[in-house]
Amino acid sequence: MEIKPNQNSEKSKREQVEEMFNSIAPKYDLLNRVLSLGIDKGWRKKAIKMLEPIKPKFILDVATGTGDLAIAAMKLNPDKIIGADIAQGMLDIGKVKSKRAGFGEKIEFINADSAALPFADNTFDAITVAFGVRNFQHLDQGLAEMQRVLKPGGRMVVLEFSKPAGFPFKQFYNFYFTYILPVIGNLFSKSSNAYTYLPESVKHFPEGAAFAAHLEKCNFKNILVNPLTFGTCTLYTADK
Repeated sequence: MEIKPNQNSEKSKREQVEEMFNSIAPKYDLLNRVLSLGIDKGWRKKAIKMLEPIKPKFILDVATGTGDLAIAAMKLNPDKIIGADIAQGMLDIGKVKSKRAGFGEKIEFINADSAALPFADNTFDAITVAFGVRNFQHLDQGLAEMQRVLKPGGRMVVLEFSKPAGFPFKQFYNFYFTYILPVIGNLFSKSSNAYTYLPESVKHFPEGAAFAAHLEKCNFKNILVNPLTFGTCTLYTADK
């Protein structure tokens, strides 16, 4: 079953996701810090560290949102980073953050869909995605597009939420994600379903070995699966 922000709407998942993120854009960063207890910053650092060995000069950050991972990737000293997202409201905030951080010239934000990336084959040294792949309307199509625009020998890193399996963290996580997070998120954002959709999308996402199988199907190799923070997040690394 395809999980959408509003299962009763006739709009496509892509359209709903775009509308949802545009609506929560002004509060997105604040809620991320509060709802993740700030742990998401450490996850991004680990993702960027996986790119250090290849010293990428041209990076694409897919589903960039407000640009947190793109800005973090500047630690790699690339020549250029392009952050792509379908939600213009998120991109507008990303541009302000990037300029404020002094990266206005090196980070470019564009409105683009993962299912049809506007770049030539073999363009980027590295591709990053943080908490975006579960929002793709067509997962394999998005992964295949990223594989297409990645240079041979290039590397992709993906951060995505996952479900812890061990007691008692599994029980705490399920309670927090199902009951606490939606209440706080819906209280402070303008979206009535964004933080209800989040746990549902995580619940149905093909995590771990299942996601690795999708990467392999799309011709990625050297696939690594690294659970973080008791399995609440997973870092995937794959090469072309």
